[in-house]
Amino acid sequence: MQTSATGSSAQRGFTLIEVLAALVIVALGMIAAIQAVTQAARNGTYLRDKTLAHWIGMNVLTERRLQASPPDIAESTGRVEFADQQWQWSMQVTQTQVASLRRIDIAVRRAETPDGAPLANVSGFYGDAVGGAGGGAGGTQWAGSGAPGTDGGEEDTGGSAPTPGQPPGKPPALPADSEE
Repeated sequence: MQTSATGSSAQRGFTLIEVLAALVIVALGMIAAIQAVTQAARNGTYLRDKTLAHWIGMNVLTERRLQASPPDIAESTGRVEFADQQWQWSMQVTQTQVASLRRIDIAVRRAETPDGAPLANVSGFYGDAVGGAGGGAGGTQWAGSGAPGTDGGEEDTGGSAPTPGQPPGKPPALPADSEE
């Protein structure tokens, strides 16, 4: 039995409009996926730069701490090449309420971003009232009643940290004007 062209068994397929709608949906999905990958790459770059800037700030702070004399109370800037990039740092040194202690604030940014926001801020302190290595007899004398254990008292106060030069196991004596 043959059917004519006007018969009941016509073939059905996708129309051009249905195909175009499917392509638009696939294209929108691909655009969203590409944007997500691009954002992840940008975040990775930002975190890498932020980490490098923090390392540079810590290096500058450590260099200042290792100097024999305290840093001047002022602002200073410098440039450094690190990880094949140029970096700009600015340092501000301020005096604290303790005469022998100075605060150091360092901001680091990429050199090609003029006056941009810093990627990292590092703060630290420089103090010149530090006892010698091993805690010998020339330890630091703080303002006030003196260092613990300097009054010659022999009473057991139950303290846990021995005074430099004191045998281990024997707690230091408190100064006469202190309270437990």
